[in-house]
Amino acid sequence: MFAGAAVAAGGLARSATGPLLGPAKPLPPPPVPVAARVPATPVKASLGSLNPALLQRALAALNTHSRDIGLRDRIAIVDFTAPSADARMHFLDVKSGDISHMLVAHGSGSDPGHTGFLQKFSNAFNSNASSEGAFVTADYYVGKHGRSQRIRGLDPTNNNALDRAVVIHGAWYAEADMVKAHGKLGRSQGCFAVGDSELATLFDYMGEGRLLYAAKA
Repeated sequence: MFAGAAVAAGGLARSATGPLLGPAKPLPPPPVPVAARVPATPVKASLGSLNPALLQRALAALNTHSRDIGLRDRIAIVDFTAPSADARMHFLDVKSGDISHMLVAHGSGSDPGHTGFLQKFSNAFNSNASSEGAFVTADYYVGKHGRSQRIRGLDPTNNNALDRAVVIHGAWYAEADMVKAHGKLGRSQGCFAVGDSELATLFDYMGEGRLLYAAKA
């Protein structure tokens, strides 16, 4: 206790050196700190190059396919409106709003003239084209492209993905050096091909059982 403080006794107080005093006055309560306001949804400015309308479609797909998607904390969105020279695969933490981006190639059947832009989607066998819609990431395996990950199409526009062997894999033609040298990436046979140097990052972030949504805005 501080020196010279009043000591309570039967509702009165006596100072350390003086006579009885009147009833001690209670100290006012300390001010309550005001909590910082937290936005209910991620700020649009933090989305970077991710189209807000495409984000809403992806989140709607997350709800539509909730029975098939076991993990809903993180998603990947591929905006095939953008050219292959842009980092158009977006990784979103649904809770925090944190977002990152990565280069990804499209299928040769979706861009026959190799313009760098996806011209069309297809779910057909032997089309070598990219498909649109909601996918769920599945198991890993080692194939002709090295370590790869199967994905299962959840919509009528991509439900042949497993049988077409449309997967996620690494590729030399999806590295950033290709953009520097040619202004665009190479093309896959319909798979989501990312740079070999980025593949482990993608696998660590997505894992199995998460949504991959691909479309044009």
